[in-house]
Amino acid sequence: MDDWKDLPLFPLNTVLFPGMVLPLHIFEERYKLMISHCLADNRPIGVTLIREGKEVGGGATPHDVGTTAVIAGSSQTKDGRYNLVTIGSERFRLLSIRDDLPYLVGRAEPWPLSGGAVEPAQQRAKSILASFERYLDLLIKAQGHRMEIEQIPEEPRALALLVAIALQVPPAQKQDLLCRPSVVDLLQAEQIMLRRERLLLEYISGTQTDQWEGGYSGYLANN
Repeated sequence: MDDWKDLPLFPLNTVLFPGMVLPLHIFEERYKLMISHCLADNRPIGVTLIREGKEVGGGATPHDVGTTAVIAGSSQTKDGRYNLVTIGSERFRLLSIRDDLPYLVGRAEPWPLSGGAVEPAQQRAKSILASFERYLDLLIKAQGHRMEIEQIPEEPRALALLVAIALQVPPAQKQDLLCRPSVVDLLQAEQIMLRRERLLLEYISGTQTDQWEGGYSGYLANN
């Protein structure tokens, strides 16, 4: 079976990026069936943001760009539910969708993030580092705890993906980042977002410090 011709799709209200860890609790019958097939065949899942519809109950229409999720760990409860640890692997574009199974299956093609080694990407990566570090410092005040980032990478592609994962913005904005065609374009979009988010966090910090004492500003997105 070709992974790209028959990619099991899991539409969510979350945007998955390559390298991102995504825990999943699988309880709907159709997705329990899907996961059992993926585990048996050692196949990835295609995670996509929902364009229209609901996460639970069926009828969700996925966005055309998503990321495959490799199942890194799994356990099953007595009633058949799955608890999974997945890791984002490859970005893809959907070419078509089938709905003749209980869950959606897509015909897809890999869409790797290009241009990470070119000079413009390296220059962009250098210019974004300080902004990202400042943003992380402000998030510590907002969330009351430090993000678990052992070391910020300097390699442009790795840095661009880390920033995309760490940015606390709504899913639609995350999807916009996922759809950027190159590392340079992604870093450029992130630089604009970081500037805006830093200004907002700095404003909140300076004018509403009492809201920060509990570790949550009320502004941060849930993605």
